[in-house]
Amino acid sequence: QVQLVESGGGLVQAGGSLRLSCAASGSIFSLSTMGWYRQAPGKQRDLVATITNSGVTNYADSMKGRFTISRDNAKNTVYLQMNSLKPEDTAVYYCAVVRWSGNYWGQGTQVTVSS
Repeated sequence: QVQLVESGGGLVQAGGSLRLSCAASGSIFSLSTMGWYRQAPGKQRDLVATITNSGVTNYADSMKGRFTISRDNAKNTVYLQMNSLKPEDTAVYYCAVVRWSGNYWGQGTQVTVSS
């Protein structure tokens, strides 16, 4: 059983920064691709970024250059550094273990960007 606990969300002004953290329990973390996704009200859940167990990253186009995903396998933690935040980045951000058979999800953390 994998448990994912996100933290670091909150309210920030446009142009500001936040760093999200996701602490994972379970031995599969170091072997797994991890991801951040987000879901705005009334919209589908979309990919933000992923990072493989060897550190290869992938970003949605709208996040490139502003967001950085990283991981610390010794701490079983994945991070999302978000800079130059915009009001349209407002959403619930979810951490996930990315799996072909279906992701494991955290409970999400709210990020609100005011204009």
